[in-house]
Amino acid sequence: MRNLRIIAMIEGISYLVLLGIAMPLKYLADEPGAVRITGMIHGVLFMMFCLALAQVWQRRRWTFLRSTIVFASALVPCATFFMDRHLARWDSEPAPAGS
Repeated sequence: MRNLRIIAMIEGISYLVLLGIAMPLKYLADEPGAVRITGMIHGVLFMMFCLALAQVWQRRRWTFLRSTIVFASALVPCATFFMDRHLARWDSEPAPAGS
């Protein structure tokens, strides 16, 4: 769970950098390299987030709905930061037996 929370925060920051800095540089300053580099970094972080989420989903035996909500939070700018409060609360729940 700790890895998921850390990766989610870093991925959320990279998303904001991509949307708030790299995209304006591409379209307003004609600098497509900013999106290419930032987009690649964000893509790798997003994939790491998905893997960490799948791992937590399996180990913690989360419901499909909970996992889907966490996944959806990564698609909406800033939602990851609000989701962290829920992740912290869910992290304090006892892990299922045998995990």
